[in-house]
Amino acid sequence: MSKTTRATLVLQQAGVAFTVHSYDYDPNAERIGLQAAEALGADPNSVLKTLMVLVDAKPACAIVPSDREVNLKKLAASLGGKSAQMMKPADAERLTGYHVGGISPFGQKKRVPTIIEESAFAHESVFINGGQRGLQVQLKPADAAKVLDAKKAGVV
Repeated sequence: MSKTTRATLVLQQAGVAFTVHSYDYDPNAERIGLQAAEALGADPNSVLKTLMVLVDAKPACAIVPSDREVNLKKLAASLGGKSAQMMKPADAERLTGYHVGGISPFGQKKRVPTIIEESAFAHESVFINGGQRGLQVQLKPADAAKVLDAKKAGVV
């Protein structure tokens, strides 16, 4: 597995401190984020999942703890929209250039509005997908928000 992806290149170019962690990805896991947390020996609340959504039919990205579910009403409101829905996996792959299970918010083909769940900022560092199945980057949540130009909001 390559530890250099579009996501890690974006982080390097931004001058952000991060570490790369690989683990055995289980494509049959019921909840991929929780499987990643367990494999990494990390608090599931600090392992964030990247969700591609549509807010008023426009693409957006939500980054939330792997042990929580996004509240679509709160997410839509946080982006000034009326409604939100999950993006179809094939559409998410086409938009981001990544495969489901390996979608990173960093280095996506098209930049979209991004929200990071506010509870993530309680952690000194968080894990976010590094652009491949079985690859996570660990960094400060504030650094992730800065690179992504993301808003902080309560969306779970």
